[in-house]
Amino acid sequence: MQHPAVPELSHTHTRPIHWVATATAVAGVVALSSVLQPDAATAAQSADRAAAAGPKSAPAHIAPPDPATVALPLECGPVKAVVQKKASGDLDGDGRPETVAVVHCDAPMGTPPDGVYVITRNHDGGKPRVVATLVDPEDRRTATELSVRDGVVRATLLGYSTPDVPSCCPDVTDDVKWQWKNGTFVSDTPSQARTV
Repeated sequence: MQHPAVPELSHTHTRPIHWVATATAVAGVVALSSVLQPDAATAAQSADRAAAAGPKSAPAHIAPPDPATVALPLECGPVKAVVQKKASGDLDGDGRPETVAVVHCDAPMGTPPDGVYVITRNHDGGKPRVVATLVDPEDRRTATELSVRDGVVRATLLGYSTPDVPSCCPDVTDDVKWQWKNGTFVSDTPSQARTV
């Protein structure tokens, strides 16, 4: 089963209502920005070359973006956002590494839901920013595993079979992968959800 991504909202300062509207409108589909897309003048040529060559190894001198330096689209109120896991690799075949980060609010009790975000830099090496949301915290998922290999993001997500299941006790596990294809992140769940 594949779910294509949808471009993220074009503004740089998100508000909680934007994420609620996005989550409702796309029903968990991956959000993504046009920053990762090739320049319009060379889009077809660059996309064809990237598809044929596959993901490149990032040059050693280009450090992956640090999620601690990015404004994350996560409202945590009086507590801070915590980067729980991160993995880096070239996801779009441009030779520069992106970072995928699992982030949640540092709640003193319970199991706060995770957001899974893709972070990149502009071509000029500028300030890192979030360009895609692979898992929205509104989905009430927790990522227990995260890896990036050969341009593929893999995660194991815990979730809930119904809204009545207490947040302390997720009862569904999904192994999910995302890959950059034709200018968008595509989600693929290789195995059916299984009960924990």
